[in-house]
Amino acid sequence: MRRENQSSISEFLLLGLPIRPEQQGIFFALFLGVYLTTVLGNLLIVLLIRLDPHLHTPMYFFLSHLALTDISFSSVTVPKMLMNMQTQHQSISYVGCVTQTYFFLFFTDLDDFLLTSMAYDRYVAICHPLHYSTTLGQGLCILLVTVSWILSCASALYHTLLLTQHGMRPENQSSVSEFLLLGFPIQPEQQDMFFALFLGVYLTTVLGNLLIILLIRLDPRLHTPMYFFLSHLALTDVSFSSVTLPKMLMNMQTRCQAITYAGCISQVYFFIFFGCLDSFLLAMMAYDRHVAVCHPLRYTAIMRDEFCVILVAGCWLAACVQALLHTLLVDQLTFCAGTVIPHFFCDLAIVLKASCSDTSLNELLILTEGGLIFTLPLGGILGSYIHMAAIILKVPSFTRIFKALSTCGSHLFVVFLYYGTIAGVYYFPSSGNSKVKDIVASLMYMVVTPMLNPFIYSLRNKDMKHALQKFFRTMGTPGYR
Repeated sequence: MRRENQSSISEFLLLGLPIRPEQQGIFFALFLGVYLTTVLGNLLIVLLIRLDPHLHTPMYFFLSHLALTDISFSSVTVPKMLMNMQTQHQSISYVGCVTQTYFFLFFTDLDDFLLTSMAYDRYVAICHPLHYSTTLGQGLCILLVTVSWILSCASALYHTLLLTQHGMRPENQSSVSEFLLLGFPIQPEQQDMFFALFLGVYLTTVLGNLLIILLIRLDPRLHTPMYFFLSHLALTDVSFSSVTLPKMLMNMQTRCQAITYAGCISQVYFFIFFGCLDSFLLAMMAYDRHVAVCHPLRYTAIMRDEFCVILVAGCWLAACVQALLHTLLVDQLTFCAGTVIPHFFCDLAIVLKASCSDTSLNELLILTEGGLIFTLPLGGILGSYIHMAAIILKVPSFTRIFKALSTCGSHLFVVFLYYGTIAGVYYFPSSGNSKVKDIVASLMYMVVTPMLNPFIYSLRNKDMKHALQKFFRTMGTPGYR
């Protein structure tokens, strides 16, 4: 994000390895062989661990993630280096350089975290062998790996944003330090009332979704694929609301509408990240219900624990890449001093409209690649439910239909609420004098939907009700305290 009178850096020059021209062929063959050995060797490890049930242990679970990380780590730099050696072209684009920086940091940190987790696994196996199975349970292993991915993503993003903000600009450039968020269009005398309202909604969202995660973690009967996806959806909803609501509440309380450059670019990234992740997880939950209804006898075989972990990890990784792509392109735009964002957060579409430079590439990306991210999960959800309806109606029964509607109706309601408001904001925006409608629509999918999810997906569910009653009984026993 730069001022209008700045010129952007389009590419850098990579000097490469200090080798003589006549040695290029030898070193190219050498590094190509090393790279192929790395990829094939680590893929073989992942495949063996996947196929052999004897290797389905915590140690090999961590090892499979380490092997995948090593492949990705090598792929960040070696293919580009080989291409440069072969073509004798040493330049790299600005976006390519920033992307390399991000993924280099990401996979380096992930490698360190996974090695630490493997060391902890060996420590428990040697020092506490009798408690190994209970200590290194599947839930803890998944949690350790998930936290490793999240921390690596956050660390890499932090350093990359600092680099793009300060380190990759000519010395004669000056940066836009902050923007002005106009916030929610309410009268000054109504500020306190709306502050209390949104604070109550936010606390309900956080506490409700955290309660879901706690119940799923504590009750063994909820250790199923459906509740595994639901726990990730609850975590995503907490994070999605936390991207914007705390800042909006702080602005309403302090009457200060400014947001820093780093805060704005971070909001753009995490808004896209958790928005995409929400869509992917909703699609995974629909697929889980589709398998349960259409293939009940094969449900256990299809929805295995490792398959569910792969699906969720894929959702997190795809959302991370999607968010990074849009954030890097936003960072290439120029902004005039005193830029005003007519919204309560740095929404991608509004930020693009506030830019002083050409945003045609960004808009094209939203309509094409972003459109696929929008339509594919929605299409998967609708296709799953249409197929389920066809299966149920083959043998019509009032009991089956009523049960299906009670189970799927609420889910479909949230899906249409979530996707309908997103489509209204980004694909069918209001006219210039109707921006209030867009803000209200944004509130629906960023605030209202995450708040309703605990009630819709869980608190109406018999298993969740039983887990909640058991939890409160446990909390009320004198021995617990």
